[in-house]
Amino acid sequence: MPTVHVNLGPRSYDIEIGTGNLARLARDADAWASLSHAVIITDSNVAASHARVAAASFNDFGIDVDLLIVEAGEPSKSVDTAQELWTQMLEVGTDRKSVVVAVGGGVIGDLAGFVAATFARGLALVQVPTTLLAHVDSAVGGKVGVNLPGAKNMVGAFWQPVGVLIDTATLATLPDREYRAGLAEVVKYGVIFAAEFFTFLEANVTRINSRDPATLEFIIKRCCRLKADVVEQDEREETGLRAVLNYGHTFAHAIEAVTGYDHLLHGEAVAIGMTCAARLAERMGRIDDSLGQRQRALLRAFGLSLDVPLVDHTALLAAMQRDKKVEHGRLRFVLPIELGSAELVDDVDPADVRAAL
Repeated sequence: MPTVHVNLGPRSYDIEIGTGNLARLARDADAWASLSHAVIITDSNVAASHARVAAASFNDFGIDVDLLIVEAGEPSKSVDTAQELWTQMLEVGTDRKSVVVAVGGGVIGDLAGFVAATFARGLALVQVPTTLLAHVDSAVGGKVGVNLPGAKNMVGAFWQPVGVLIDTATLATLPDREYRAGLAEVVKYGVIFAAEFFTFLEANVTRINSRDPATLEFIIKRCCRLKADVVEQDEREETGLRAVLNYGHTFAHAIEAVTGYDHLLHGEAVAIGMTCAARLAERMGRIDDSLGQRQRALLRAFGLSLDVPLVDHTALLAAMQRDKKVEHGRLRFVLPIELGSAELVDDVDPADVRAAL
């Protein structure tokens, strides 16, 4: 079973990647954090499927388990939902030796991780991502949090899991729209870190669109390794290296916030955001148009729309001013230098941002 190790000293952990390994979750979780009580946090999309398998694993292993279910969708990633979960955890007798197990996509991973980081001043967390976006990105690295109405991911923490279990079989039940949204984050890694990986994606569009298992396992492991390399060097986003992972996200988060978190999936917004970021880099003379053309062609080959929603650009700029990368009131964007390399750029002219939109 392929394993990616995230080396963070006392906070180090493994990412186990396999097919059909969800049934062994309890054994792995017990090895990562000796436990007697597990609190599974999941959503209405996977409660009757993957979360049920996870709960059965703990029951079969002799571990007490409670299953807490929230409504699927980005609106659940809120302070109100976190408070509901804290209250339910009190009611089921959660204590400081309980382990929180996040079973679901990026919303559940972020929300459950935030709840784990804050309940009783911090509980052990196991991430069990069930979407492609969560497999390759959000379940790895320890960023957890919730949204505010006007700013995505503004309330949160760095809280590393004790382990991550990825079962690629969960992708078989993933709706096509969710699958394609996850591919946006996959493309991101090629643009910002690995030109040869981007070329691999271009050459394997048919296999990727058909969800070829071997191709997917390679992609997931490669993305996890790329992200782990960054997290190991800049765990808390202090040097600017980890911020590069937010390529396209300044545009994307603003679009999500202004449209009320219910118009686009996160990966769909990221595809649009990367398109805008490439246009911004072109306008600023940082790259020629060939990178943007290849990026757009690959995103479209994966069935992603690249059109900015018909929303007020002034509202989008106001939302960008609340982005976590803003410093001293100045907009900052992650922009490509060339295929496979990007950097954080300070003090971008708002007129150029409007033009990129």
